[in-house]
Amino acid sequence: MPKKRYSAEEIIHKLRGADVLLSQGKTVSQACKQIGVSDQTYYRWRKVYGGMKVDQARRLKELEAENARLKRAIADLTVDKLILKEVAEGKY
Repeated sequence: MPKKRYSAEEIIHKLRGADVLLSQGKTVSQACKQIGVSDQTYYRWRKVYGGMKVDQARRLKELEAENARLKRAIADLTVDKLILKEVAEGKY
């Protein structure tokens, strides 16, 4: 069976579905089977996304993208600063 990558929104919806099944008295294994994931995946998702709402997951994704963009900008500026420093010292 090919692996599928779920978005954060899909994961949260699946976790909510599992919570409903668990509240109906099903075991974790039965709930996982019904939502189509392994027990290990379920527990990993609970660890990362447990208690999170869809809008919070979207905001987290936006913040991670912004953080990555800022890290790239800082790296570029650091390289530029080092090049200018070497040129000012007359090494090149």
